[in-house]
Amino acid sequence: MRGFRFSDYKPGDTPQGGFDELLKLFSELLNYTAGDASEALSWLNELDKQYQLTNNDYGIGNFIDDLKERGYLTEDNQSGEIKITAKAEQTIRKSALDEIFGKLKKSGRGNHNSNQSGIGEEKNADRREYNFGDSLDQIDMTASIQNAQINHGIGDFTLTDRDLEVEEKDFKTLTSTVLMIDISHSMILYGEDRITPAKKVAMALAELIKTKYPKDTLDIVVFGNDAWPITVKDLPYLQVGPYHTNTFAGLELATDLLRRRKTHNKQIFMITDGKPTCLKENGKYYKNSMGLDRKVINKTLNMAAQCKRLKIPITTFMIAKDPYLQQFVRQFTEINGGRAFYSSLNGLGEYIFEDYIKNRRKTVK
Repeated sequence: MRGFRFSDYKPGDTPQGGFDELLKLFSELLNYTAGDASEALSWLNELDKQYQLTNNDYGIGNFIDDLKERGYLTEDNQSGEIKITAKAEQTIRKSALDEIFGKLKKSGRGNHNSNQSGIGEEKNADRREYNFGDSLDQIDMTASIQNAQINHGIGDFTLTDRDLEVEEKDFKTLTSTVLMIDISHSMILYGEDRITPAKKVAMALAELIKTKYPKDTLDIVVFGNDAWPITVKDLPYLQVGPYHTNTFAGLELATDLLRRRKTHNKQIFMITDGKPTCLKENGKYYKNSMGLDRKVINKTLNMAAQCKRLKIPITTFMIAKDPYLQQFVRQFTEINGGRAFYSSLNGLGEYIFEDYIKNRRKTVK
């Protein structure tokens, strides 16, 4: 007989000190130490002293040896310097993906509209009732028959259009995305670490694209006084600098990168916590951190308009709650025709993932 059997839950002893548990914690610490393995291991030692993470059979020394043997760490024989390997970098990205995408699958953000797709080629997890005009190959017959049995019973089998369950599909569209990350000094001011969540989102998004949408492209641009591209490999080591916020330079570089892409769907995601405060003219920096400088703002808004002409929408994720910044963000968004979210650090990943997946899908009405 098919079915479920329930019994009392009897919790066992939680294993402590194993390699897998310590690896998860070590990967998380690497995000906060900008990829510095020695500093992360030092913090791990302190946490072990305070919370007894290891046991008598497996200590931090054993863990370090295993990290080296399994290819997560390398040690310079002359200087003794310990560095993480490409395998460790990939582990950090996967960990970030599991953390963010796992939350998204459990429960989506409440203030987003549901994704619309339609007749396509790639199945996704969305299910809905049948609507007139849906093609037959979209109907999940197994689920529809089950619905009919539940709704009408099995004695006199009846199948109506209300019982039909449609499996949504996505078009195999290609999307080119540039993720802009603000690395100005304010990203670590006021007792709040904003750069680490931004790095984790970038690593998770890169891993998602690599595994689920391998034909899509992701470029990463960081901007402070200047803007420059970085690779996914650089992300664990990314740190905030003593910089102002040259949003114009970041947008200009992002636009240049997207021009080279041959895809039709292009977009910019910008993570920032402040207003534009800097420009570079004739090799010199023009800076004004005191307020919304007209010269800086106007040039930034002009860049937003240029992106609109190129059909490049910009989604701004503002991770600061200063009311006086909202007016600028609203104006910036209106000129570009993009979107803006005022997100907490905890919800940043889910917002970006939902928006990325939603933008990939072609809406069919």
